[in-house]
Amino acid sequence: MDEITRVAVDAMGGDNAPEEIVKGAVEAVNENHKIKVYLVGKQAAVQEELAKYTYDKGQIEVLHADEIIETAEPPVLAIRKKKESSIVKALHLVKEGTCDAFVSAGSSGAVLVGGQLIVGRIKGIERPPLAPLIPTETGCSLLIDCGANVDARPSHLVQFAKMGSVYMESVMGVDKPKVAIVNIGAEEEKGNALVKETFPLLKNCPEINFIGSIEARDIPTGYADVIVCEAFAGNIILKLYEGVGATLIKKVKAGMMTSLRSKIGALLVKPALKSTLKGFSLEEYGGAPLLGLNGLVVKTHGSSKSIEIKNSILQCVTFKEQRINKKIKEKVILKDK
Repeated sequence: MDEITRVAVDAMGGDNAPEEIVKGAVEAVNENHKIKVYLVGKQAAVQEELAKYTYDKGQIEVLHADEIIETAEPPVLAIRKKKESSIVKALHLVKEGTCDAFVSAGSSGAVLVGGQLIVGRIKGIERPPLAPLIPTETGCSLLIDCGANVDARPSHLVQFAKMGSVYMESVMGVDKPKVAIVNIGAEEEKGNALVKETFPLLKNCPEINFIGSIEARDIPTGYADVIVCEAFAGNIILKLYEGVGATLIKKVKAGMMTSLRSKIGALLVKPALKSTLKGFSLEEYGGAPLLGLNGLVVKTHGSSKSIEIKNSILQCVTFKEQRINKKIKEKVILKDK
């Protein structure tokens, strides 16, 4: 019998909860029968949404949570005070071992704080980074860190590089993933104090395939498989990526509607264009895992629609099957000792 991956989902988190969250959960279990989803949130609202769909009732269970942590709330205070919130109750399912993973489109701060305080870090991991996959010309790359540690130290970035390499090799099947550090030039002597201090550490790290610096303009080309940076730079890269991508898509669509000739051309290229744009959509890659915890925590965009929720749940299966945490302990923690 195939092993089941159990995923706790924050049904009340995000701009489109619970509608899109529930829809994404249903799409995930209908696509993969090796998943069981625990939807944690206001039971009546969740059940009302579930009633719209056909699915295997044994694959989705609803667990009631009275409270919701709002985006504007102070994360630490919210995690400590709102014990009956969907985020806190779902994270406890991972801590207790009832679930293998947690997915949320809710408060980023609460998910990050709760992941560390409730699920806890793997012993030896200094800081857990958020690591989303981003589309590139050649496939995708892992951006690590994109929002968890804005005041990272060189030793943190070295661990990020190692964990990112494990993830890309095991989950994405990339042999000897190329690792680069975000910089303002290709020369080794360039960069701020953090980059200058981290560069030689990465260069002399035998566990990774370090190829040097990467400038922001080279990220979309797929020059590196693992892109290492602290969270301030990483978050700017991710948000700019999203903004430019959305703007280009709008401009292309608008340009195709300017004349009769362009409309006819649009009809001809629509299938190929749709396929190309789909491959460059962040939604297709699911959420950002918070690597280095005792269980998997995945943060998706607050504006997530069902497709991103579905893909975030599905990526939990690969994470478990490839035993990423076991590999992080073996290749990152034990190697450091």
